[in-house]
Amino acid sequence: MMHIAGNTDTLTAQQRELIALAATLGAEKFAPRAASHDRDATFPFDNYDDLRRAGLLAICVPKAYGGQGADFATYVMVAAEIGRHCGSTALSYNMHVCSCLWSGLIADALDMTPEQRADHEKNRAIHYANIVERGQIYSQPFSEGGAAAAGKAPWGTLARRVDGGYVVSGRKIFASLSGAADYYGVLCTIDVPGATLRDSLYLAVPATAEGVSVVGDWDPLGMRGTVSRTLLLKDVFVPGTARLMPEGLYFQAAARFPHMFATLSPTYMGLAQAAYDFTVAYLRAEVPGMPKVLRRMYPTKQIAVAQMRIQLEQTRALFLQNARDARVDPDKDTRMRLYAAHYTIMENAQAMAALAIRTCGGQSMLKSLPLERLYRDSRCGSLMLPWTAELCVDRLGRECLYEAGERDEAIE
Repeated sequence: MMHIAGNTDTLTAQQRELIALAATLGAEKFAPRAASHDRDATFPFDNYDDLRRAGLLAICVPKAYGGQGADFATYVMVAAEIGRHCGSTALSYNMHVCSCLWSGLIADALDMTPEQRADHEKNRAIHYANIVERGQIYSQPFSEGGAAAAGKAPWGTLARRVDGGYVVSGRKIFASLSGAADYYGVLCTIDVPGATLRDSLYLAVPATAEGVSVVGDWDPLGMRGTVSRTLLLKDVFVPGTARLMPEGLYFQAAARFPHMFATLSPTYMGLAQAAYDFTVAYLRAEVPGMPKVLRRMYPTKQIAVAQMRIQLEQTRALFLQNARDARVDPDKDTRMRLYAAHYTIMENAQAMAALAIRTCGGQSMLKSLPLERLYRDSRCGSLMLPWTAELCVDRLGRECLYEAGERDEAIE
């Protein structure tokens, strides 16, 4: 079975090792459990136990702190391989890993004062130890149901400075790992007069802190195992060591390292691969538990699977180029390719799942087979902030036609 990363000769030894580990866990552990977690909308604690034992919770923790020290490209290939076997596990895993990626590799590439750098080193050592030594899980509740998650307004969740730390109040919707995470990596706004996007703050809020609660039901179309309920924060005190980034650094990261928002799409790259894998196995009569009836000899089936392979290769090419492109201060062309890649992966995953169903026929819609779940999970990608399909097109179209600082006069 081919891997999403393509020719393994081009990979580093670490990449080959971690991707192979993810593939083994995915095939032997995650895939067999995926249907039950999807059916019952339960969080895959068992999968996280496996990730913990394999050292993958610390995949993006720098080596100096006891982690794997994986770079951006390595992580997204591993995440795509996990997504191939269980979309919900891959998507929620991303929320955990981003806490390490943002405070690690990305923060290291940004500008800080010596005082900020020293404080950040002290703080992140605490959180990395939680992950490496205690196997704790961090989440990343992002959405608030408004413009903040799209980067067009300050966060509605506020952090008021007090002696020794902050008091946080707010509400986050679609909070993946709600009730499962040990810490919620909350993006918020420092509560100062006239606060703007620059007054951002990224805090690790303990799940057990007074004033933290998880409310609401969770019964969505897809990605049911993420258990993304609503997180409420009411006058929650956290110490200064809760800073996962120094004050205001999130704004700099968002402006200078846009690939930080492209870590959702690897899950959907994995789903696209899984839809293709299933279709080939189905037409070759190799799906376990199904009658040994070959369907590959029909021209209509051959044409459809050829179309899927073309879509898969187009999607994978952008995915891998995007992985290689990730860096601080990318040029305009790289940034536009990032939007195009993110859009393409999210939309093509759903298109390929839909074509797979049409090609395989009615039996493929049975819940005893994975394609029905892949179809529902794949539909969710283009809806996810901060870069929905519509926002990617909006950003891409604007940047194609405008240079920085250009504006048009109003036309009467």
